[in-house]
Order: sequence, then structure tokens, then C-alpha cells
Amino acid sequence: MSTEHEWITTPVTADMLRGHLDAEVTAHGLLPHRLPARARRQIPDERLATAEAQPSGVRLAFRTRATRIELDTLPTKRVHRGFPAPPDGVYDLLVGGRLAAQATVAGGRVHTILDMATQTAEVREGPAGTARFADLPAGDKDVEIWLPHTEITELIALRTDAPVGPARPGGRRVWLHHGSSISHGSNAAHPTAVWPALAAARGGVELVNLGFGGSALLDPFTARAMRDTPADLISVKIGINVVNGDVMRLRAFSPAVDGFLDTIREGHPGTPLLVVSPILCPVQEDTPGPLAPDLDGGRLRFRATGDPAERAAGRLTLNVVRDELSRIVARRAAEDPNLHYLDGRELYGERDHAEFPLPDEVHPDPAGHRRIGENFARLVFGDGGTFAAGAR
Repeated sequence: MSTEHEWITTPVTADMLRGHLDAEVTAHGLLPHRLPARARRQIPDERLATAEAQPSGVRLAFRTRATRIELDTLPTKRVHRGFPAPPDGVYDLLVGGRLAAQATVAGGRVHTILDMATQTAEVREGPAGTARFADLPAGDKDVEIWLPHTEITELIALRTDAPVGPARPGGRRVWLHHGSSISHGSNAAHPTAVWPALAAARGGVELVNLGFGGSALLDPFTARAMRDTPADLISVKIGINVVNGDVMRLRAFSPAVDGFLDTIREGHPGTPLLVVSPILCPVQEDTPGPLAPDLDGGRLRFRATGDPAERAAGRLTLNVVRDELSRIVARRAAEDPNLHYLDGRELYGERDHAEFPLPDEVHPDPAGHRRIGENFARLVFGDGGTFAAGAR
């Protein structure tokens, strides 16, 4: 490591962050959040409390001519008892919007899930560490450091071998997206390879990613957070968590969707708003939840445990959800011309599943994320798409 006098230390402040809705000062540093404090006070379970603090889509943005950069952080790593620990989360450093370097941070806290059903857990404290980037291009440049999408990350200190200044205004449209663990980035290899990040890069927009693992449940506090967040484009990917958690019947689901959209429209009355139904997930297409983990052979897979015959009594499946979302959007669009619907199977359907099957029956692998991001960019940001430049 270089001697101290060669480094310039810059405080990590909230105005350096992108893709967050709040930043909490902790005993160690600055903790980005993807829900505001008011919403966090209403979170009913540890799963969402963890997910919103995992910084999927959150990045540091600044301008510098530095060729060496170090970022001290305290990560919190989530593991499941009885399973191997996942690899350390990846920090992606982009120069001028292109991936230029990657790093990891060892150590940190370990948050161990003791029971997947109840989400009971224990936390073991651990040391902070440093993400190091060297041999970066010379000259003034716009730098972004995307934080690990599944590791809670407290930002402690930023060091560079040249001064740091504010990022230049990009002038790009802001895309606010809400979804489930797939939008959060389950099984994606690194933070800019999560499908919304891939689609945002292709669409030339600034991403605010409110994808929350296991927690796209039409929560009113999430709708209010979206209502109050400035955005030029909005999408909500609804359905998979409602089905696999078995948290609603059709009677409750339909007005909950209307209420969620009503709340968003209070703050964004004319913003292009896209409702996206679930991608193909064969285990839940016609079988209700809840999902249960299946550890047969030591490999984690999920299976639906509901009775398909109970669809007649209002139990939800993915096909039921798609039909209802399509109906709701068609009804509302008669008075809301900026509201649109996209069947999630256009992002990942039978042909995609045959090529890139879901390893655990629910979540895509890195190649699946790439396919979903490419399809979303083509269908939504491309010519004639809901979010195409100039579309309204």
C-alpha cells in the first residue's frame, strides 16, 4: 500500500450517491437505503428490512483524474445455515459508463439465516475492509462505483491519488423500477449485471432500483416512496412474490393493485407507467404457493405447495395474476393513456427457459439476467417502446 501522504481522503457524503432514497449516518460511516426512513419504520419483517438496505443499483459517482482509488467499507454478508457462504460481493468501477475494474471486500459482519421459513437469524461482527482499484485510465473522467447488490454496505472512506470533484450532470432520464428478487439481482454475477442495470445502460437512463428480494408485495409504504421520488419513467413488476408467498387471494389482490397505482399517480399523474407481469416460472404458472425450499441432493430448489383446484376459490397463480393485471391496466388505461402493460413472458418465456433454465426453479442465472435486460431494453426502450426517447 502507498504511503499516507500520497493519498487524498474525501468524505463519503450523500450527495455522492446515486440510486438511493436515503442515507443513514452510522457509527462506522454512511449506509445507503432504498426506502426512506418513514417507510422503514413500517416494515413488518426482517426480509424486507435486509433487502432495502442491500444497495442494488446504488453507486458512488464523482469526477477525478485518479488512477488509483480505494474505498473502505463495512459489508454485511448474508448466509444460510447449512449452505456454503456465497462469494464476496463485487464492486464494479465504471469509467465513462463502461466497466473498467472490479474488486471485493473480505471480512465484515455475517448475517446467518437460521431458518428460511421464519427468517430467524444471528449476526456475527467482523472487520471493515477495502476495495482497491488500480491502473485506471489517466486524465479527467467520470467514475461510478456500483456497490454489491446483495451486501449491506456501510461506506467509511474514499481515497484517491488525485482530487475528487462532483460528477457532471448527466441530463439523462430517471427510471424508477420496483420488483422482486429477480429485479433485486438474485443470482446475478455483479451489480451492473442485474437485469434492470443492463436495461438502464442500454436505454441510456439513470436507474433507481427498488427491487426487493421476496418483498414486492404491494406494500402501501413502497407505493408512497415511489410517489415521492422524482422520476421520468416508472415500472412496477408485480405478482411473483404475492403468489409464492401466498399472501393474498384474488379478492384482495385486485384492489391492492389499484391502490398501489393510485398512490403512484398522486405524485406522477402523467409519467409513463409500465405494469409488468411475472416472467415464466413453470412451478407457479398454475400451482398456488406458498413456495417451499427443497434441499434434495444438497442443491437448493423451490417447489409450489398449493392445490391447483383452489384457483376457483381465489388462490393466486402466475396465470391468474397475469390475466388480472392485464384486465386492470386495460380498464385504467381508458382514462390514463400513459399507463401500459407488458406480459413478463415477453422478457423471459418458453424459448428463453429452454435456453437458460432457472437453476432453482425461480431465479434466472447470469445469462438469464442478460436475456431479460436485453429484451426489456429492446421492447421498452427501443423504437415504439413505452420508454422510447420522446414517448409519452
